[in-house]
Amino acid sequence: MANLEHLKLLQQGAVGWIKWRNRHHTIEPDLSEANLEGANLRGANLKHVNLKGAQLESANLITANLTKANLSLAYLSLACMIDANLIEASLVSAHLMQAELSYADLSHANLIGADLRGAKLMNVNLSHANLIGTDFREANLKGAMLNEANLRRSNLSDASLIHAHLNRANLTDANLHEAELIGAYLYQADLERANLSQAHLGGAYLFGANLGAADLEGTDLRWANITGANLQAANLKGARLEGAHLNKANLTGAVLDDFTLEGASLQGTILPDGTIHR
Repeated sequence: MANLEHLKLLQQGAVGWIKWRNRHHTIEPDLSEANLEGANLRGANLKHVNLKGAQLESANLITANLTKANLSLAYLSLACMIDANLIEASLVSAHLMQAELSYADLSHANLIGADLRGAKLMNVNLSHANLIGTDFREANLKGAMLNEANLRRSNLSDASLIHAHLNRANLTDANLHEAELIGAYLYQADLERANLSQAHLGGAYLFGANLGAADLEGTDLRWANITGANLQAANLKGARLEGAHLNKANLTGAVLDDFTLEGASLQGTILPDGTIHR
């Protein structure tokens, strides 16, 4: 439960809160389970604050400093967190449905099991974030930075990841069904067993990516750079590969239609039967 003194200080306004925090900079305020629904916390210093289980629906947290804050199990649906600082924050199993997080910095944050359905995450920084099992269904991640993020078993179906940066990200067993990844950067990303069926990856950069046993049925990969990628045992039935660069890719055991590779660049590619295309 929240420390009532800390809660009262916050509710009295920004000026008093800032003065108190400056005088007591070693204290980590406890606002756990506090009811701050709709509160105006714009630019607030909430660094290291315990907000576990707090009610923050529709709260204004624009430019707020939530560095290393504990927001696990917090309710942040429809909260506005544009340009907020959430570096190394804990958002385990947090409720962020339709929250506005554009331009927020969530690098190294922990969002295991968080619910971000329909959230707005344009140009957000989630590099190195722990996103195992996170629900991003229908979220807008256009231009997001997700380099080296752990997205294992995450649900990104119908999400927009246009021009997103997912270099060396872990997307094993992730669900990207019908996701928009046009022009996305997936250099050396691990997409083993990922569901990319009906996804749109036109012009995407998949150089050296691991797509072993991935489901790419009906996926649009036109003009994508898949050079040196691993596609062993991948399902490419009905995939569109016109203009795609598959040079030196490994397609051993891949499942595809007779016409799937038509129009693709295949120099040095290991074909499904194990032969090398010359």
